[in-house]
Amino acid sequence: MAKKIEIYTTMFCPFCYRAKALLNSKGVEFTEYDVGGSSEARAKMRERAAGRHTVPQIFIDDVGIGGSDDLAALDRQGKLDEMLGLTA
Repeated sequence: MAKKIEIYTTMFCPFCYRAKALLNSKGVEFTEYDVGGSSEARAKMRERAAGRHTVPQIFIDDVGIGGSDDLAALDRQGKLDEMLGLTA
């Protein structure tokens, strides 16, 4: 079953591009929310991310996993594929 993957970003954020590139390299679909011009969207992100205010903020099946460095760490540890539902 496909996982629900969401990422909160801003347009000129290099960490956002890095996180999206990693997700794209895994071949998974995700929903992107640009919070750059919307204080309402950023407030929702902050609420979901337990007060964290930096972008990106990444959620897999509504579980906050953090930002780009956290995503890359999960991949290095061999845990990301399972979280994304890519392993049997």
